[in-house]
Amino acid sequence: MGRINTKISNLGYVNRIRDHLLKVRRNKLLPLYEDLKSANCVVCGGSGRSLFSLNAAMNQIAMSHIGWRTKVILTPDDPGFPGKNMYDAAAELERRYKKILLLMCSGSGLSEDPLTMAQDLTKYIEDKKTSKFSMGLVTSNSNSALAQIVRKNGHVVELKGRGKSKPSFEYSERGIMGDIFELGSLLLLSMMTEGIFRNLHVDDIYRLCEEEFAILGPMIDSNVESETYTRLIDILETRTNVFLGGKGTANEIVKMAAIRLFHIKGFLGDNVYTARGVNTPHPRAGDLEILLSYSGESKQVISWCNIFQKLRGTVFSITGTKDSTLANKSDLQITLEEVTKPGQPRRFYMRAAYVLSPLPVKLAERLSERGLKLPEYVISWYHSVTQ
Repeated sequence: MGRINTKISNLGYVNRIRDHLLKVRRNKLLPLYEDLKSANCVVCGGSGRSLFSLNAAMNQIAMSHIGWRTKVILTPDDPGFPGKNMYDAAAELERRYKKILLLMCSGSGLSEDPLTMAQDLTKYIEDKKTSKFSMGLVTSNSNSALAQIVRKNGHVVELKGRGKSKPSFEYSERGIMGDIFELGSLLLLSMMTEGIFRNLHVDDIYRLCEEEFAILGPMIDSNVESETYTRLIDILETRTNVFLGGKGTANEIVKMAAIRLFHIKGFLGDNVYTARGVNTPHPRAGDLEILLSYSGESKQVISWCNIFQKLRGTVFSITGTKDSTLANKSDLQITLEEVTKPGQPRRFYMRAAYVLSPLPVKLAERLSERGLKLPEYVISWYHSVTQ
């Protein structure tokens, strides 16, 4: 599909995500879409935000109750993963399931984790001469070693990312580091899962993406320009630690946000934590907590809110339901309303990722206004040592 010149958002990187996504080649997307449809078991592979975007989309399959009865979603970190690596697990996976898809997401195609998984599975396929496995990869680098391995046993979908642009302070136009690919892959994979759930043709995936971007653009802009967002940036530019929390799919989304916020807050000497992380300390008065919950009624998430406020921290929540307990308790709140039937895939989590994505962008711009320009090579350094 061709480039659409109309803007959907005041943030340039959101427009670029839309343009790149609608240019994904249909003849490459179709076979991966069909493999995802037919797989009984999907094993997710990747690292950093690319993995979290993949997990968030696939979690909607795992959490759905209608139409997914024979589809199991696994990651190598799951306690029930049947092996210490992909080669060891493959024999048991082959015994349990008729068709297994190793689905990976890697913008650069250079991450070690998915490359090792692909190499291990290739060795197993060659050793056992099995036809039960296939591979899929969403990447910006279709010439990487990972892409070359995947093509032998599956399909590669190229989704453009930021490209080789020069260092810039124009974060609203370019995003920060891998924003364009990581958010784009999240939306593409989310629409694929919804398409499979609704038994749609691959051409309908592009239609779903266009329809969603028409909603996302105004949704992002209205929230970024709101008083709530301004107050969040006011808090973030002070010497505060940030805590993020959510359960299930929400946890994958807050981990995506945590990585990017740390790239900025770490430069200021502050820390960013996820709730119940191994190194998560007690919050201090004035710290910020970001909580994500579709229902706003998750008992554990509400408990985090209560504890944080008792310690005189500020709680910001994003919920999918108005007048929920979490929404009413929070100091700052955004509602992204969505009505879905129980057991159906939700767009709420993907939308929350997009609404959260400008936080580090706007924080960097605020710091620049104060005279502290944050060069991207510093952000890149934090990225290199944390992912």
